[in-house]
Amino acid sequence: MMSTSTPDGGSGSGGGSVDASSLRIMVNGMPGPMATAAAEACLRKGLRLAPVAMTGPNVEPCTITVHDAVTGASAEVRLVPATDEGRIEIAASMAGTRAAVGKENLLAIDYTHPSAVNDNAIFYASNDLPFVMGTTGGDRARLAEDVTSRGAFAVIAPNMGKQIVAMQAGLEDAASKFPSAFAGYRLEVTESHQSNKADTSGTAKAVISSLVRLSDDDDFDVERDVRMLRDDESSMAFGVSEGALGGHAFHTYTLTSPDGSVQFQLRHNVEGRTVYAEGTADAVKFLAAKVATGMEGKVFSMIDVLRAGALE
Repeated sequence: MMSTSTPDGGSGSGGGSVDASSLRIMVNGMPGPMATAAAEACLRKGLRLAPVAMTGPNVEPCTITVHDAVTGASAEVRLVPATDEGRIEIAASMAGTRAAVGKENLLAIDYTHPSAVNDNAIFYASNDLPFVMGTTGGDRARLAEDVTSRGAFAVIAPNMGKQIVAMQAGLEDAASKFPSAFAGYRLEVTESHQSNKADTSGTAKAVISSLVRLSDDDDFDVERDVRMLRDDESSMAFGVSEGALGGHAFHTYTLTSPDGSVQFQLRHNVEGRTVYAEGTADAVKFLAAKVATGMEGKVFSMIDVLRAGALE
């Protein structure tokens, strides 16, 4: 039976020894920009891509070339729609890849769509495919249950950027040690993302959880109270560069005292996708090392990856 992990020690690879070049990573969600950026980061870190990957059910089957501009590495990947018929082709390709490189050396990265999170996780877990879930949204409680009940390996996190992960860990620690330290303070949250991001930021939800514990603001409702900016004009007024409108994450959290005389503000602004893509590639290497130890399946977080020293 799998359980959510307690962070443990180990080498920078996450406690096991894995030859990165022996791994094959199925990056699902291409040609979407985040999945493509993750695939490029995998190539940059010496990982090889699986020859076939899942794409959206409305995307025509096609073959794309993934190219990393930094190293010059490239790979051709056939994209197969995530339909019932497509999953049969995916499963057949997985069998062939495993026969060639070993079952434990095939892993997946998911940057698809919130509506696909739960079904994809069941597919991965049911097929003994270790995976990194970078897609936010979906039913997160069901996601955890579906994965743990099947004894699968996974890294599941709302954010793959290591600096943001460290910030989240610090806030969680503060909320645990000093609950209600900001009792009575009013919480306000504004976040801006590219217009095609379909859901509320998973990072915002995690940070808000800690801030609610610190402020005792139990009335704060993520879906109702977070100000989500998804149009270019509002995002630029919030400080986003015009060139980053297609890929950014700007978050501002404000705590204000009851009389308005004291205000604390936390901001983290990211333009582009590199920080998340790099962290995702590190997470899949960490997961491969855990699988290689022969341990039972577990769900890990990016904080586990960070504490293991597996973020390069």
